Amino acid sequence: MKKQGSKIALIYTGGTIGMVKSDKTGALRAFNFDLLLQKIPELKLLEHDIETYTFDQPIDSSNIGINDYLRIAKLIEEIYTNYDAFVLLHGSDTMSYTASVLSFMLENLSKPIILTGSQLPIGDLRTDAKENLITSIQLAGLKKDNQPVFREVGLYFEYKLYRGNRTTKLNTDHFQAFSSINYPFLAESAVTIQINYSALKKSNLKQNLIVHKQLDPNILVVKMFPAMQESTLKHLLATPNLKAVILETFGSGNSKTDPWFLNALQQSIDQGIHIVNVTQCKGGSVVMGKYETSEELKKMGVINGKDMTTESAIGKLMYLLPKKLQKEVLKTVFETSLRGEMSSN
Repeated sequence: MKKQGSKIALIYTGGTIGMVKSDKTGALRAFNFDLLLQKIPELKLLEHDIETYTFDQPIDSSNIGINDYLRIAKLIEEIYTNYDAFVLLHGSDTMSYTASVLSFMLENLSKPIILTGSQLPIGDLRTDAKENLITSIQLAGLKKDNQPVFREVGLYFEYKLYRGNRTTKLNTDHFQAFSSINYPFLAESAVTIQINYSALKKSNLKQNLIVHKQLDPNILVVKMFPAMQESTLKHLLATPNLKAVILETFGSGNSKTDPWFLNALQQSIDQGIHIVNVTQCKGGSVVMGKYETSEELKKMGVINGKDMTTESAIGKLMYLLPKKLQKEVLKTVFETSLRGEMSSN
């Protein structure tokens, strides 16, 4: 019998949430999601219709790459009109990277895509998988005035739904593994579900979904440290086919002011390499020019990553680079919030 709620696609890519322990060896193996209701009978209590899609070979999230992003995006594009919402089960280690890149690949989203996972396998006695999965489905299925409440890529973990491209995994041991320091949560699961309506992304329901299927991974992330050597930086910047560098700077975007350091960056910019400045601090924003130690970066045209996460900066660059924008155009577009990934001021 058809239920009265939303029709939800549950997509399993891999990760701890889809693992069960072998009774014989204790080793983890992929769970058959066709048997989902046997492991989580509580799903029968939900008002939503759930259909499952499983990768033939589940992927450890450490091995997720460009082809996997494309595979997920193409699947969502293919089945988009058939469902009201999508829940994507994914390994937690790189979940923020996938949430970020998908947010840029999927333009004009008018339905929720919620990524979730777990710290313990679904068959473990103390697992967090059941709560994360059940609540993700409940949140994905929420409607107001017959329209989805959430219309963006979200990440749900341990009672909180976050904007996906604002998240970072902060803890490997706690169930509360993720945080969104620079942006408030979208919803919180307590005795009742609390929705932070002011934080939700608005979307034009009349616009059709656009799936961007070209990504460019020729990006380098360089985390600054006080004793960084000239030879090391020059070696990194000489990487073949390099198109962009994300520079994780100190504090509010500060860097070394040694001539060799500034010259190396300037030479890279002159060669057409885009340099993005993000802070290595977990919270706060880059404000180039606030201190003398960032003034030179601003003068040479380094792109201001503002309060973006490194994960989001990577996803945004992979999305923008194939568009072959002029240097100043790419800088302007990057410094503009496209999917709610950065604060506007």
